[in-house]
Amino acid sequence: MTLILASKSASRRAMLDAAGVAYESVPADIDERAVEAGIAGASPPEVAEALAVAKAAAVAALHPKALVLGSDSLVVCKGRRFDKPRSRDEAGEHLRFFSGAVMELHSAAALVKNGGCEWSHASVARLHVRDLSGEFISHYLNFEWPAIGHTVGAFRIEGPGVQLFSDIEGDQFTVLGMPLLPLLEALREQGVLIA
Repeated sequence: MTLILASKSASRRAMLDAAGVAYESVPADIDERAVEAGIAGASPPEVAEALAVAKAAAVAALHPKALVLGSDSLVVCKGRRFDKPRSRDEAGEHLRFFSGAVMELHSAAALVKNGGCEWSHASVARLHVRDLSGEFISHYLNFEWPAIGHTVGAFRIEGPGVQLFSDIEGDQFTVLGMPLLPLLEALREQGVLIA
């Protein structure tokens, strides 16, 4: 069975590549705000899971014989939800808000086939952001912008973004944007991987 990743995320592709999972990549085109409006009041993990399902379903509609993997991540800090920064200035605002706080990163994945969700899962990582000086934030953005413009939380943990944190609770795959270990088990159950 063909597995399609409904994403163009480099980190999600790298995780699947490193794990030896064969797949095709077909980015999903959905209105994320419309999906969120339809589940107003949902918890952060429920929102991440709903977006993962919606992305997979959108691509599955175009590829009915494939198993489609959708994934999504979102960040919550001090009760406030954060999306990807739209500008360097906004990334700086996010980093100043995160400074000295705990950032919750919710990552979800879903498998859709024949119009139905076969499996979905959400995981959370808690990232303790150290106190960030204005000088550090400026230096960091000089080095990392615009690469971090496509990331929630304004960081790439596999790059200089690791310097933002004093401690991380949760697995590295959740931080990278996909709960990989539960996903691999689901792919074994679906017959995509050898059990």
